[in-house]
Amino acid sequence: MSLEDFADKAVELSLQSGCQYCDVRAERTTRDGFLLENGEIEHFTSSTDVGMGIRVLAQGSWGFYSISNPKSLEQIKEVAREATKSALYHSQRKKLKVRLAETRAYVDKVNFPVSKEPTIDELAKLGLECDSIMKSKKRVNKSSISIGYEKFSKYFVSSDGAKISQTYTDTIAYLTATAHESGLTESVNTTEGGRGGMETILGKNDLTKIADFIAQKASELIDAKAAKEEKATVVMNPDFVALLTHEILGHPSEADRVLGKEMAWAGGAWWSGKLGEKIGSKELSVIDDPTIGDSLGWYKYDDEGVLAKKKSLIKNGVLENHMQSRETASIFGTAPNSGMRASGYEFMPLIRMSCTCIEKGDWDPQEMIREVKNGYLISNMKIPSIDMMRYNWSISCQFAQKIENGEPTQLLRDVIVMGTAPEFFNSIDACGMDFTVRPVTNCGKGDPMQTMRMGNGGPHIRGVATVKSVGS
Repeated sequence: MSLEDFADKAVELSLQSGCQYCDVRAERTTRDGFLLENGEIEHFTSSTDVGMGIRVLAQGSWGFYSISNPKSLEQIKEVAREATKSALYHSQRKKLKVRLAETRAYVDKVNFPVSKEPTIDELAKLGLECDSIMKSKKRVNKSSISIGYEKFSKYFVSSDGAKISQTYTDTIAYLTATAHESGLTESVNTTEGGRGGMETILGKNDLTKIADFIAQKASELIDAKAAKEEKATVVMNPDFVALLTHEILGHPSEADRVLGKEMAWAGGAWWSGKLGEKIGSKELSVIDDPTIGDSLGWYKYDDEGVLAKKKSLIKNGVLENHMQSRETASIFGTAPNSGMRASGYEFMPLIRMSCTCIEKGDWDPQEMIREVKNGYLISNMKIPSIDMMRYNWSISCQFAQKIENGEPTQLLRDVIVMGTAPEFFNSIDACGMDFTVRPVTNCGKGDPMQTMRMGNGGPHIRGVATVKSVGS
């Protein structure tokens, strides 16, 4: 029997075991890549993973069981029985019974496009070229390049009648350039790529030009100054906005956090209970959109078989919606909106961002800067530190520039930007007409931890926050 046949049978056997609902995700994943440091390939990686996860709902409680490389119907029968047994056991202690919002059961096959198939030989050639460029820069004494691609084949089947196949490829590159001189070390890194093949790191996303940029910037940061602590106007570029959006707009929009279901592991949301209320300026509008092509959050159906759709989370400063599962949608009295994903068949799906972005405005980014008499241009994401409710936030950037009388001037290093979510959201007075989605590959959530890929981004934005350099 094929993996898909086993999945179909698992649904049938789970219903026979006593559950009221069942869905199965059967997946095949192949991974190929390498790590290159200082001109030498340290190692290659290649792996294949095949398996299925069975999720059942029995007497208002979830049960889940996964299996790798299923070989027989007896195995499937045992897994289905164990998943249902788990659900029935937990249902005895569960006060609030799970209910699922209605959704259409789709039957569909989706093949996401790949313009140029990736190969290890081509990627290695590109990686070596990037390494050569990076090492040619003054003061750069270390380069690190990791490039790889993964091919996914996912099959979703449910007792509601859904049967959905989706296949896609992700190609991703991580580059770091480190400069050192006179006891000072500065690094600049980037993540590039998306859902697709070589086209995601070539052409308009030319990896060699990006390698040149980050190496040059790392070298320049050796001469950069530290910023004194100051509350001032900040203009943030789309790469920095991507992480800001991820941490203080995306995560608190996940309905399970809003309900407090993630409190013990990853926190909640300060705006719980504030749907329909103003939480920011009229310039702030936020979406989560899994239909944005080429991004790592691009899909047609989520891991509950719900059709992907663009979600308006905040509109002109008003909190409109959250990312919902079928379960949380039932609690909120709304429709599920394609927010459920798992990082692999071995995990239960969770509410996750797809492509969460601040929507573009009508400002020329250069005009946004020209209006600033005293402020900072904040560029490129680094490390976040956010409290449990996503209220107080601190995010470091890779580099910044002082803005004086409308002109970016002195380069600044080791800069941290800080604020509180409502104060910062209300300070936003301009969003650029530009719009960029950045790949985010390491978002962690859940227990056991699941690492998920997604897109985040937006335009240049302008607001007020506290700026300082580490140690200043």
